[in-house]
This record gives sequence, structure tokens and C-alpha cells, in this order.
Amino acid sequence: MLRLARKAPAQKAHSENPMNSPHYIGFDVHKKAISFCVKTAAGEIVEEGSVLAQREVLRQWASVRPQPWRGAMEATLFSAWIYDTLKPYGEQLEMAHPARMKAISAGKKKSDTIDARTIADLVRCNLLPACYVAPPRIRELRRLLRYRSLLVSEAVRMKNKIAGLLMETGALYVKEKLHRKKYFASLLEELEEVPESVIDLLRLSRGALEMFESTQKRLVRELLADPDLAERVERLMTIPAVGEITALTWALEVGDPQRFPSCSDAMSYCGLTAALKSSAGKQQRGPISKQRNHWLQTTLIEAAKLAPRWNPQLGALHARELERGHRNRATLAVARKLVTYLLAVDKSRQPFQLRVPLEEPTQKAA
Repeated sequence: MLRLARKAPAQKAHSENPMNSPHYIGFDVHKKAISFCVKTAAGEIVEEGSVLAQREVLRQWASVRPQPWRGAMEATLFSAWIYDTLKPYGEQLEMAHPARMKAISAGKKKSDTIDARTIADLVRCNLLPACYVAPPRIRELRRLLRYRSLLVSEAVRMKNKIAGLLMETGALYVKEKLHRKKYFASLLEELEEVPESVIDLLRLSRGALEMFESTQKRLVRELLADPDLAERVERLMTIPAVGEITALTWALEVGDPQRFPSCSDAMSYCGLTAALKSSAGKQQRGPISKQRNHWLQTTLIEAAKLAPRWNPQLGALHARELERGHRNRATLAVARKLVTYLLAVDKSRQPFQLRVPLEEPTQKAA
């Protein structure tokens, strides 16, 4: 239920026309409770308190608000369902970028009440560093794709564990065939002087590996069962060197491609640009920025390593950058070009078409 909320004096709460002035609410969300602060356009506190983080309690609290309101909360692990629950009740509800909020709200004193007041002031003054919130359906599909990435990582761990167990016991095996089903079964029968406990661990690891691989394939099929997503993925896959997983990752992590006004913004979001510090006319470039979507960054880097084999234009770009003597920078250049292709196809909703520059007509000799 609601905890006791503190209200401002009556003359302050009703000093404005309630029909015209919305209230501005800042939410400081946590796992069990949500602190809130309600302010007027002039910055006067109307009400503040806390409410339990439960859907029915939040709906009851939001439905009895006496005036229209605009609110915001910081993006956290559990902000999404709170956002979806409160959004139908307010005129406007936004999610704040956590990294930028950390810089704004830094101070000696920090509490849930102070954070809620700060967020309310940022909304009131239109200074909130808002971030993009994907639609619920995209978030649901994105959750499946990220879980698939977890399964792939666990499958790789199982493969390494199987090879490690064999090496520990001095067993000989063919590396290229180790994870094939028939070869692994025959290998277990031929093992000599290997403890029975190791053979049991090998069988358990193989069973886990098969479970991880079958589950991740099923998740991909479920993702492609969505007609809109399948159409979008098919269009992105018209780009040479863009496969199914790369297209799925781009579509679900980016969401709406129109939110990127330029290719450089998309590259920055994907973590393919260096940090920049500029002061007093001097610029200093750092390493690749850690403020990025690491799911996209990992997928694009892995795709860029294989892309030159399948795309002549990307192969030429990779070779040209490689001549400068830095393989990682060549891979980054290919990844940036992939972002350019993906963004162009996604924004235009047209299949990929390579534009070849027209050759200038040569003049005939006199």
C-alpha cells in the first residue's frame, strides 16, 4: 500500500489553475519501493513519499492523481515494467539516461527523496537527459535474443571443458572432429586409462552442449516467427556479409532506426568510435568508448572479421586499411561501413543496392 506522503500547505498546492498546469513528478525506482516527488511548474513541492513497487498499487496511485502530470525515472534493470504500468496515466513519461543522470545528481548528500526531487526539477525545466525506450514487443523479442547469446556462451564453455578434460587425462583426439556427435560417441568407447569419473563428466558436458545448441536454435525460430521482424531481417540480409544473427541483433537492439540522424550517431551507439576530449583548442582521442550497446558492438566486430570474405567492397576496404599496419583498425573500418549499410537499408525500407560511381567519359584524341 501507499506510505504516508507529505503534502505542501493548501495555499501553495492550489495557487495555480488546476485545469491548465500539469504537475511534474520525479520517480526514484527501486526493487521494492518507489520514491516520488510532485512539483508545480513554479517548483513548489505538492506531495512526496513512496509507494510499493507493485502493479496494482501503482495503478491505484496513478488513477487518483488530481491533475494531469508529466514524469520521468532513471533507466534501471526494473524500470521497464514500471514505465509500462504508469505510462497510460500520464500526459508524458520519460526514461532518463543513467550515465548522464549520475553527472547531474552528483553531490555530498544523496537519498531517494533528493533524487526524486532532482528528477522532478529536470522534467519541469525540460532538462532531462532522456533516452530511447523501445516498444514492449521489441523489448520482449530482444530479451529472447540476449538469452540466446547467453546460451551460445555457455555452449562454448562446455566445448572448452570437454577439450580440457581430455587433455588433463592425456587422451588423444582429433580437434576438428571432437564436437561431432558420432565421433564423440566412438571416442568415449575407445578411451583407455581414463578414470570413470572423467567419462561421466564428458557425457554430462556433451549433454549440456547439445541442450544449449538446440535451445538457441529454437529461440531463433521463435524470433523469426514474428512477421514484421522476419520481413525486416530479410531486407537487412540483402547486404552481402550480413547474416541472420547480425540482422536480428541490429533490428532488435536499434529498434527505431529513425532515432539516429546520422551514421556517426549510429556508430557511436554501437561503440565503434573513440572517446574525444577537447579543451582550449586541443583534442585528445582515447580508446574505444565504453558507453555503447555492447551487444551490437560484439556482433558487428565478429561480423566485420568475416565480412571481407563475402563482400568485395568490404574486402577492398579491409585491405586498404590493413596496409597501414593495424589489423584491429582495419576491422573497425569494416564494422563502421557495415553500420552505414545497415542504417541505410533500415531507414529506406528498401533492399540493399550497391551504388557504383559513374565513370567520367574520356575525351577522344584530336
